[in-house]
Amino acid sequence: MKVTILDDYFDTVRTLNCFAKLKDHDVKIWNDHAQDTDTLAERLRDTEALVLIRERTKIRTPLLERMPKLKLISQRSVFPHIDADTCTKLGVIISSSQHPELPSYATAELTWALVLAAMRKLPQQMASLKAGQWQCGVGSTVRGKTLGIYGYGRIGAVVAGYGKAFGMKVLVWGREKTLERARQDGHAVASSKNEFFERSDVLSLHMRLVDATRGIVTAADLARMKPTAVLVNTSRAQLVEAGALVPALKAGRPGLAGLDVFEDEPMRDTSHPLLALDNVVLTPHIGYVTIEGLETQFVDIFDQINAYASGNPINVVNPDVLGSAQLRR
Repeated sequence: MKVTILDDYFDTVRTLNCFAKLKDHDVKIWNDHAQDTDTLAERLRDTEALVLIRERTKIRTPLLERMPKLKLISQRSVFPHIDADTCTKLGVIISSSQHPELPSYATAELTWALVLAAMRKLPQQMASLKAGQWQCGVGSTVRGKTLGIYGYGRIGAVVAGYGKAFGMKVLVWGREKTLERARQDGHAVASSKNEFFERSDVLSLHMRLVDATRGIVTAADLARMKPTAVLVNTSRAQLVEAGALVPALKAGRPGLAGLDVFEDEPMRDTSHPLLALDNVVLTPHIGYVTIEGLETQFVDIFDQINAYASGNPINVVNPDVLGSAQLRR
């Protein structure tokens, strides 16, 4: 099959051990990012299997309608960036492993790195040294403080374990099913959402972005946070009410933030208001971006391509396409 891989910024995929799984395919890799429909349509006109690295590129209807040879989109995890209904209509299979058994330890580790970087003011201290100065302020320890976990799923549970290891008190909020799991793991559960935001010294978001969770953190929630508190988001920027975060940080509630996700990605606008704030630690959506993490992801992605090529597609998230008369051969 003619396979195209998009957005491999550092030409990493061909260095992975699992890349050998594509040895029988004709593979093209793009190392830049493009979202323009005309550009992508030209690049992908002969593509039969399209590999996406998470949500870096949006695959919308106008593009799909200009990809006559496309048979398969292979990726991992959720797929809000793909017009799945159009894929089904056009006979394009979406294979996307939901990896229900494994948390992203890479994302959990970055979450903790952002917590410590924000609390100890690491970017500011580094900038001070580079400017020929010495210490530029006083940070805070995490021991004895309350770590709020909003969404006690696979990653949230791992981050809670890190917090406990650092001597923090873990407090959980979310859906009742996850609250019960947190209780079983020995963690405290907040009596209300208001109490959760008021008590947390570090509040970390760990939810999937769906209609029910979009904007679930409101401006009123942020206003309840302590002026010494840290909000950490390695999940999705849209979990926070649109337009609420920057004013909240300027107002000092919360006093700090560690962010790996943005409303529009890639975020290349150097005038973005978040970049002007000195109480925020920012990283460019690297939560899942480690060699080990990519190796794990691409094993699934490449297995999905080979399964399709053998006539037995797996992890199909738009199963209606399988009975479609339009299924591409």
